[in-house]
Amino acid sequence: MTEQMFETVLVANRGEIAVRVIRTLRSMGVRSVAVYSDADADARHVREADTAVRIGPAAASESYLSVERLLEAAARTGAQAVHPGYGFLAENAGFARACAEAGLVFIGPPADAIALMGDKIRAKETVKAAGVPVVPGSSGSGLTDEQLADAAREIGVPVLLKPSAGGGGKGMRLVRDASLLADEIAAARREARASFGDDTLLVERWIDRPRHIEIQVLADGHGGVVHLGERECSLQRRHQKIIEEAPSVLLDEETRAAMGEAAVQAARSCGYRGAGTVEFIVPGNDPASYYFMEMNTRLQVEHPVTELVTGLNLVEWQLRVAAGERLAFAQQDVRLTGHAVEARICAEDPARGFLPSGGTVLRLREPQGDGVRTDSGLSEGTEVGSLYDPMLSKVIAYGPDRATALRRLRAALAETVTLGVQTNAGFLRRLLAHPAVVSGDMDTGLVEREVEGLVPGEVPGEVYEAAAAVRLEALRPRGDGWTDPFSVPDGWRMGGTPRPAAFHLRVTDPVEHTPRGAHTVTDDHVSVTLDGVRHTFHRAADWIGRDGDAWHVRDHDPVAASLTRAGQAGADSLTAPMPGTVTVVKVAVGDEVAAGQSLLVVEAMKMEHVISAPHAGTVTELDVAPGTTVAMDQVLAVIAPAEEETA
Repeated sequence: MTEQMFETVLVANRGEIAVRVIRTLRSMGVRSVAVYSDADADARHVREADTAVRIGPAAASESYLSVERLLEAAARTGAQAVHPGYGFLAENAGFARACAEAGLVFIGPPADAIALMGDKIRAKETVKAAGVPVVPGSSGSGLTDEQLADAAREIGVPVLLKPSAGGGGKGMRLVRDASLLADEIAAARREARASFGDDTLLVERWIDRPRHIEIQVLADGHGGVVHLGERECSLQRRHQKIIEEAPSVLLDEETRAAMGEAAVQAARSCGYRGAGTVEFIVPGNDPASYYFMEMNTRLQVEHPVTELVTGLNLVEWQLRVAAGERLAFAQQDVRLTGHAVEARICAEDPARGFLPSGGTVLRLREPQGDGVRTDSGLSEGTEVGSLYDPMLSKVIAYGPDRATALRRLRAALAETVTLGVQTNAGFLRRLLAHPAVVSGDMDTGLVEREVEGLVPGEVPGEVYEAAAAVRLEALRPRGDGWTDPFSVPDGWRMGGTPRPAAFHLRVTDPVEHTPRGAHTVTDDHVSVTLDGVRHTFHRAADWIGRDGDAWHVRDHDPVAASLTRAGQAGADSLTAPMPGTVTVVKVAVGDEVAAGQSLLVVEAMKMEHVISAPHAGTVTELDVAPGTTVAMDQVLAVIAPAEEETA
């Protein structure tokens, strides 16, 4: 560490990235300052920092996105620098300028570079002038809906609508039918405005079966710029990366060097400093024909895979560069050794169409060990709500070759336990075993094409057996004293054949289940034997899990269910598919609607879900308005079928 290194750094973020930055600060002897909203008062990043400052209520707009409150926290704690992590204000040029004006070092690129590369339209024009190939698309900023539609028709569908600001797949829309352009443009603008405060869009040619490959760059303030190889990010769902790896099996050394040099030129073209990523779209059948998509002017979520194959700590180098140091190595010194793969663990339910989930983490087990690393912001007791991004943690595996790294990651995901909150860990484990992934024959549409085969269609019978075993054990008398015989769950009936205890249970649909095999129940595990096969699950309260999958098995009361409003209304009720906030209401009581007509929009974890009419009819009840916070399965509206109205 040099004499210029900071004494205190404020981490303007939350969750796993805040924990990861704090740990590097500690290893460098730098004091860390965490910030937190009311929702994160007991969060892991708050506990791990040297000190922490409350910056406002739960809403991000009044806490993590408040420049004024972040700067005030830095001043109160004597911080000399601010690390923005990723998301929130990490790519906000105004925040970078505000830090400089307050005498703070922004641990990231110059504000002008953020502004330039944050505007995808200007960014494409800038790197194109520097000789970097770009994707064909619209030109100019501030295009109207009609101009965007005209550009799309001129390019020819399919096209991709993209917000000019921001990243992470938010607001991106693939349009294959020109008749849907107006609706898709409106939806893309709405999501872009909600995510980035800017609804400017551009349109690009869609390349079928593309590969998404990005190059990590690192630049100092003395003219030194290097690339650290590539990451393959082709495994995506809804334009969001879910698996990343380094290096890519697609590239040979010649193509890798050419793309790396193009990334370096892109960084030089905007006067870059710090760690950044240049993203390319690559035709799978012609890797030499790569196109610049955008530059992310921050640390990437997937940076650990680059760290593992290069041996470099990117957060440490962010700090060193921000403190004025030169890079201690040149391009020829960078070596890629072995292979690394990362999986993003998100609070979402694959069985419910990957809708955001939430709840309290009741039991947590995160893999570590030989060749395995977990970056996480979780701890037992963590409340996962709908206000922030759904990513909870990342599991990364390293090996001397790709096959070893994949095998280790699949095993690590099988060991991952997050009971109380539904996650995608089991889905990711199955994805990593897919033949196309194992062979490396991937593209950005693979997950969407294969998703049905990766999500179990039914709840396994042993899940109900395990849940029933837990309930049966809970009924057994405890202690060595006298036992009331009527309290023993042995199925005894007066004057009749004993009938084993049966339990009404529900994961999705209600079932009645009678335990029929041997079982063992402890505080944190349950094992059942069916047809000679022993099945062992982790357990906590009404949750059981194994191999990364989890099931919330609730008690079901058939009589009570038949009396609820949803039960009475049946298919006429529209219920919230996830906990979140209603952002759009397009109908009123008394309106006639068509089958499939969009009526409401519910947003959670920066994701929109459109609620459509299940059938033609009339809106007879509407219980929400824009801004209403709703729970999962809460009734939003009731649509009386058209035939009932005319009967």
